[in-house]
Order: sequence, then structure tokens, then C-alpha cells
Amino acid sequence: MTTDQPTRRSSAGPPRKAAGASPWKRPPARRVRAIRDRLRLLYGIPRAKPHGQPIAELVLTVLSQSTNDRNRDLAYLALRERFPDWEAVRDAAVDELEETIRPGGISRVKSARIKSILRAITDTTPSDDPRAARSEAAGEAGGRREGELSLAWLADLSVSDAQQYLVSLPGVGRKTAACVLLFALGMRDVPVDTHVSRVGTRLGLFRPRAPFVELHDTMLAITPPGEELELHLNLLRHGRRTCHARRPDCAGCALQRMCPSAFKVGASPERSCRGAS
Repeated sequence: MTTDQPTRRSSAGPPRKAAGASPWKRPPARRVRAIRDRLRLLYGIPRAKPHGQPIAELVLTVLSQSTNDRNRDLAYLALRERFPDWEAVRDAAVDELEETIRPGGISRVKSARIKSILRAITDTTPSDDPRAARSEAAGEAGGRREGELSLAWLADLSVSDAQQYLVSLPGVGRKTAACVLLFALGMRDVPVDTHVSRVGTRLGLFRPRAPFVELHDTMLAITPPGEELELHLNLLRHGRRTCHARRPDCAGCALQRMCPSAFKVGASPERSCRGAS
């Protein structure tokens, strides 16, 4: 017969954490404001009204994957010149679509993805729309018409419902969904791309090696309401101009004194969001 033995405590006391291994904590609001204010001095306060074209933003974001802005724009302009509307893009042959967007790179993958997304939007029935379910329960007319190629109805949803719908589309992740909600509809979301992820991680805004969804959740949580566009664009600009991936210009960085990673290239984990959607 065995008996339970009391747990013995070591006389040495609790194990000590390794030097420099303090756990990450979400930054306080005052730190986020300080970073925001410093970025404002560098880049100003960006102003842009939502353009109201969610499908266009969705397609543009797909075209931006694994390429630069110039090639993305060339592919998008070619697409709009060749096809009169999104229904024509949806119904086009994959080969024709692939040839049209070739300047944007990996056109075979992107053409198939764009067609799948547009078809999925068309096939969304009113019962798939959370707004329609609520309207039906209340005895009201609402939702969207079956077979309609439109995302304008997303503006009537909560941010979480709109996110949930968008990420259910083929190949659409949190970054793409955030681009649609913020840039097209002016809803509260913040895209986290490669630059925002890199700069934010080095500044301690994000937990090191955080998964992609967590980056977006954290960014949204720390961003003051109404400043989603400003923080996204100014962090992105700083990543492009100063806080480069391999050789950041720490000596010339205006955030140097508030950056725990200054002059420690390689000490902060790098993660690429380039392949994420």
C-alpha cells in the first residue's frame, strides 16, 4: 500500500528566472500614446475617408500578397481595364484572369483565389448573414439578396460579425479582413502587415513570436478608438523608412530612446507576415 508523501520544498527557494527573461506585458495606454505622438512628429496624422468599395479592397489586398505596391497596382489596373465589373471577373476563365494579373506575381494562385472569393460571396445566402438572422428573429426585412455580389451589407454588422464572415471566405485571413473593414468601410480594425509586426515587436507592443491572430487582437486592443488608420500607416511608414528588417537605422531613429530593441539587431524575433492573408 502506498501513502502520499508531503511535497518537500527546496531550501534553495523558488527557481530564479534567467536574466532578461521577464515576461511580456501588454503596454500601458500612456506608452502607446507616447509612441503615437512621436510618430506624429515624423509622419503627421494621415487623413483618408473610407472609400466604400469592400470588394475592390478585398481583391486589391489579395493582389498585394508576396509583391510590392507597384506590381500590385499594375495588376489591379489591368484587371479593372479588362473586365467591366466584378461579375465579369467572377465568370472569367481562370487562364484569362491569370494572364491579366500576371504583373502582380504568382498569378495562378491569385486568379484562382479571387474567383473563389467572388463565387463564395455570390453563393452566400441570407441565412449565412448574421444581420439577416437577427432581422428574421425580429420579424424585420434585412440581410442581403441571394446571389448578389456585394459586401456593402457588412457595414451594418458588428466588427466581430464582419470579421467572422470575411475570414470564412477562401484564403482570407485577419489582415485582409482588417484592410476591408478599415479602408473600405471605416470600421474599427487594424491590419498588421510585415512592417507593423516588426516595428511593434521591437517596440514591445506585441508578445515576441506571437501568432498572427494574436498580433491583430493585441493591436486592436492597444489602439485608441479613432486612431486605427493613423497607427497602422505610421508604424508601416516607420518600418519602411527606418526600422528595416535586417539593418534598422537605430542611430537615426526618433524612437530610439523608447525602443528596448535599439542597437540589438537580431535580439528581437523577426516574423514575416508576407505570406499571411
